[in-house]
Amino acid sequence: MSVLQNWEQWKDFLGDRLNQAKEQGMNQEAISDIAYQIGNYLANQVDPKNEQQRVLADLWSVASPEEQHAIANVMVKLVQNNGSQGQNNGSQGQNNESR
Repeated sequence: MSVLQNWEQWKDFLGDRLNQAKEQGMNQEAISDIAYQIGNYLANQVDPKNEQQRVLADLWSVASPEEQHAIANVMVKLVQNNGSQGQNNGSQGQNNESR
């Protein structure tokens, strides 16, 4: 089964890639740009494998470039605490939001 076919596995996969990028020193702006590029590629080149991906593809198809960037950024937020390392970083976002 492809990682694209299961929504939870897909989020875990993205969470792992996000954690790797942060560990290697990638800044938030670069992560945001890459998320946008991946979203654009998926929307134009990959057939959605589940209902959640279909909704994202439909939203992406009607969104302006600015809205597409927003969708990409929301996906980054969604997966930032996913993946095998996400539980270690889970409280970090909460501390940042409270200040």
